[in-house]
Formats: sequence, C-alpha cells, structure tokens
Amino acid sequence: MTKKYFGTDGIRGKVGEHPITPEFILKLGWAVGKVLGSKPGSKIVVGKDTRISGYMFESALEAGLSAAGMKTLLVGPMPTPAIAYLTRAFRAEAGIVISASHNSFTDNGIKFFSSEGKKLPDDIEHAIEAQLDLPLIPVGTAELGKAERIDDAAGRYIEFCKGTIPAEFNLQGLKIAVDCANGATYHIAPKVFSELGANVVELFVEPNGLNINEGCGATDAKVLQKTVPAEKADLGIALDGDGDRLMCVDHNGEIVDGDQILFIIAKHRKIQGKLIGGVVGTLMTNLGMEVALQELSIPFVRTNIGDRYVMEKLEELGWQYGGESSGHVICLNRTTTGAGIITALQLLAVMGQTGKDLASLSAEMEKYPQVMINVQFKDKASLADNPKITQAVQSAEQQLGNKGRVLLRPSGTEPVVRVMVEGEDAELVTQIATQLADLVRSAS
Repeated sequence: MTKKYFGTDGIRGKVGEHPITPEFILKLGWAVGKVLGSKPGSKIVVGKDTRISGYMFESALEAGLSAAGMKTLLVGPMPTPAIAYLTRAFRAEAGIVISASHNSFTDNGIKFFSSEGKKLPDDIEHAIEAQLDLPLIPVGTAELGKAERIDDAAGRYIEFCKGTIPAEFNLQGLKIAVDCANGATYHIAPKVFSELGANVVELFVEPNGLNINEGCGATDAKVLQKTVPAEKADLGIALDGDGDRLMCVDHNGEIVDGDQILFIIAKHRKIQGKLIGGVVGTLMTNLGMEVALQELSIPFVRTNIGDRYVMEKLEELGWQYGGESSGHVICLNRTTTGAGIITALQLLAVMGQTGKDLASLSAEMEKYPQVMINVQFKDKASLADNPKITQAVQSAEQQLGNKGRVLLRPSGTEPVVRVMVEGEDAELVTQIATQLADLVRSAS
C-alpha cells in the first residue's frame, strides 16, 4: 500500500512547503500520539539537529503530542542514533528526530524510531497516515501531555558510545581530526574521542542554524582531507549533519568510504572468529568489496538503496553488519541503527588491535573504478521495455565479464535515470557508461 507522506526514512522536504510546515507537523505530532499513546504515562523522546527550523518544528511537535495526551521528553540537538538509544533508555513509546540528515538548512524532516530503537514498521506508518486524515481533537484539559527537558542527554549518549569498545582500549597517542558538519554531533563527537585519550582537532563545531553540511561533513570532506596531513593527524572522521553516517580520511588525506569501513570491520571480526553470518550491502556497494569478501569466504547479499532495507535484510538473516558506500554502517552487535561515532570507534578498535594504520587496512580491499551518470528521463517506467537499452546493457555486461557490473536505476525523487558502470578497467568502464548514458538520453 503506497504511503502518502512517509518515505524510506521518515518525512522530508523543503521548509515551508507542504508537508514540512508548522501546521502539518503539529497535526503529525497529534496523530503519532493518538496511534502510540495507548496507555497512561506514554512518552516520546524528541531530538533535533542544528538547523534553524528545528526550533519551530520542535514546538509544533510538542503541541501536537500534548494535544494527544503524550508526555514529551525534549533532548535538544542530538545525533539521530542518540535518539534511538535514548528511546530505549527511557522506555519511551517512540523517538522522533527533527532532521534532514545531510541536506542543507533549507530542508527539514521528521524521522521516527520505535520503542526498540528501530525504524517504525510499515503498519504503524500507515496507521499514522490514516490518523492524519481525521480532525484534530485534543484530549480533555486534565489529560493534556506535559513536556520535560532532559539536561543530561548528551552525557548519557557519550557514555553509551564509549561503552561500545572494550574497557581496556583507549586512544592514547592518536591524533584525530573530527569534522562535525556544524551538525548534531558538534558537542558530542569531540568529547567521545578526547575522553578516550585522543588528541582531537575539532572542525565545523560552531553551528549557527544555517551552516549545517555547508562545505563540510561526510558529503564534503575536502577541508578534512587537507587538515589531516597538515596537522600530521593519524586519521580524520567526517560525520553528517545528524550523525548517522561517516566518511574517514587516512593520514595521506585519502577518503575511506562506507564500503571500505564496513569491509575492515567485518574482516577483523571474521579473523577473530566473531562474525555472525555475512555482510549486507546495497545495489551501489562497490564490486571490489563483494570480491574481497568472497576471498575471505564471507557471505554477501545486496538490497535496494537505503539503510532501512539493509536493516530489514540483516534482521531477516540474523546477521550483524551492513551498510552503504555513503557511510551508513550498521553494527547490530553495538547499537540498533547506523551511528557514525560508534562506527568510527569500531574502526579505531581494529586499528588498535591490529597495529595497522587506516591506509594499510583500507588497501586490503581493492575498490573497482565506478562511473555514475545522471540522465534526464521523464518516462522512467518505459526504460525496462526498451529493447535497444536492454540489448546494450547485456552487451556491456558481456564485455565486463565477472569483474564488472551495470546498473540502470530510475531515481525515486527526481526525473532522472542513474547509469552506473563499474569494473577492473577504468577506461572501459568510462567508455561503457558514456555509451549507455547517450543511448538512454536518446530514448528519453
């Protein structure tokens, strides 16, 4: 059943444009409260990132939840994975994050976590959408919900993060540059690493409501790439605006992406004899990771793009590790969702236990050249029925053999088709991608 408002990761859009308006968010709070507030004393944890519109939507959500009789626990600017943790810690019915993740400040959105700290199941999202179609009628005055601000939320999450690595492990002697994207981790990530003993170089930790993700963070690590060698740091860590994903930079200033990070952690667990099952990636996971995992006899499966689908597959298979090249890495033996700080700590633990630097560890997986071209294409549904395109894809796959892939993927959010080709030969990959993109363009 198609959802009217919910996407793969909550509800997101441009601030001031439906549904990201105060009126809608107020009613959304009420609808969530009516669906989840089934017992007296029900409460919901509400956090946000640092974008300026968060103040407006926090107040709207609080009003809507109060109208439904729900108690609201306000924790202020906090990473998305912190809300997943705090929802469980406070035994709340749900957690809500006001964030548009890696988008600019002009966007915002609402993400949800269940009482277990996981994404809401489809049936609950459908129930909330059905409630939104009803008139907003507040509960009786005596039953209205109250709000409480939790002042020690940051400290709670800092301690939780530190507890995800062995007690005897510390970061003494390491110099780490940390880019917080002027986002929700600005007051948390530097403390986690410094309290564990690292010398921390702080970058982009002065949010002003407008500068979140602006020329910084996991989506733009250029400054971090320059800073790490200049500061003679051992590595750099770049988090996105809401802290659920990361990119790393080795001591040479080279990017280490989500695929490489996931491979390093999974390989180490395999060597330790502690890896349960295999690894889940997506359609965009680099073929080099799949090949490297096969050489280690580690099972690997792909899902659709989105950490929601990675999580669903992990739970279905009973595995613990999965992620995306964009930096969403899920370690289910440590937490319930993608968490940039916690993933970074797992990576640092591997470095400490192996005595290898990040450049050496990432070199153990050969990344295949990958080319992506976006082609404007209005009638995306007709793509699969075009015999010329189908034949061209089959021909390309034959040229690449077992060491290459072709993926034509219609975008779910804009009128484009993403033409992706990867393989061992960079020149051949570029040639095939260009030819396929031209063919798709001519058919549009």
